[in-house]
Amino acid sequence: MTETGPIVVFANFLSDLAVDLNEGQILTQWAQQAPRKAWLLRPGDMFVTPVPLSREFLRYVYELTGVPPESVAVIEVPPAGSVPLARAVREAGLVEHVRALAGDRGAALLPTALDASAIAFARDIGVAVHPYPTVEAAEAALRMTMLLNTKTGFRETAEQLGMRLPAGRMCRRPETEGVARELLRDHECVVVKPDRSAGGHGMRFVSRDDLRGGASMPLDTVGGPDGLWVVEERLDVAESVSIQLEVAASGTRALFSGAMRTVQGAFTGYASPLPPSCAHVAEELEEWGAALGRHLAGHGYAGPFGLDGLVDADGVAYASESNIRRTATTTPHTMVTRLTAGSAEPRPAWSVAKGWTRSPMDFDGALARLRASRLAFDPDRGEGVVLYADAPPDGRSWRYAVIAGSAGDVEEQEHALAEVFEFEGG
Repeated sequence: MTETGPIVVFANFLSDLAVDLNEGQILTQWAQQAPRKAWLLRPGDMFVTPVPLSREFLRYVYELTGVPPESVAVIEVPPAGSVPLARAVREAGLVEHVRALAGDRGAALLPTALDASAIAFARDIGVAVHPYPTVEAAEAALRMTMLLNTKTGFRETAEQLGMRLPAGRMCRRPETEGVARELLRDHECVVVKPDRSAGGHGMRFVSRDDLRGGASMPLDTVGGPDGLWVVEERLDVAESVSIQLEVAASGTRALFSGAMRTVQGAFTGYASPLPPSCAHVAEELEEWGAALGRHLAGHGYAGPFGLDGLVDADGVAYASESNIRRTATTTPHTMVTRLTAGSAEPRPAWSVAKGWTRSPMDFDGALARLRASRLAFDPDRGEGVVLYADAPPDGRSWRYAVIAGSAGDVEEQEHALAEVFEFEGG
């Protein structure tokens, strides 16, 4: 975040950076997480959001961050279908409103995804794109950003940079079954991944048994009839890990690392730092991340990015993909850092997850339960549970963050929360 002018927080989850825009349903689903961007707001900032935020949630955020409500502007953009947020802003007639709020104050756009639409919008309202000095500098980074948010672009670059990768091949959709059958001669199971996907969307796990007797391999429609895919051996995975880094003028620096919680390859949560079982891979992850950061910087990129990996049963790490954008953990980490800035523990353990309550609750009801159980985040202690993404539309699928002094304390609070919120399976 910049320390100078105001920021226009631009929650463009509907973006073609990681997934084709025709995957509208999954993009709309991801956009429900936009409220978490409120944790980035400082006095003078603006927030352009594709989904409404409850007054209760905003009041909660402002209380914990100490931001006067009247010092920020929240612009809720009406739904416009599966179109980029910038287009939705135009269709709602809100461009002039955003331009007027940004004014001549040296503001910069902070997009969730650096894509062509966001860059054009920054140019329209007359602001730079954070953290680039000019719109043109952001535009120059776009080609590499788009490339490394694809599975094939990452795999090719990772090979060049010397990262360890699962055995695999890149191919067109019509060739995926043949490539899978070839790899299955040497491996029990393969992972079939569309080139442009995030969060495990469209991924398939295929075993030898699945293709016995001439059975065909069903694939998701992602990427169209001739899109690129990656077919890789399925490792015996002990942990899914990631490291988040930042490219700045001073170089690439690691921000944090942790273990991802996944179900069938789909991201469901995160815990930082890395657990003891795979802490030994931290140095290698950082080396790979630094190499990728230097590569990105050489092509004009600046800002945060993530590198995901897999640790097999023998403790060996493999690189799996890169996310050259603000990820599902970037904003929560910023929130954790901000909320614990004055606490005695400068690097707390933390997690983000989602749980389903047996019956729906509104935001105030959920917060009341947290406070009654003494689980709510306490600024004086620098630990507790934060409802970081507002009340879910269904009132049941609650996203939360847990902040504590140790990983053990985080786990203990998660168990307590599951009881208090009566999570299914808790």
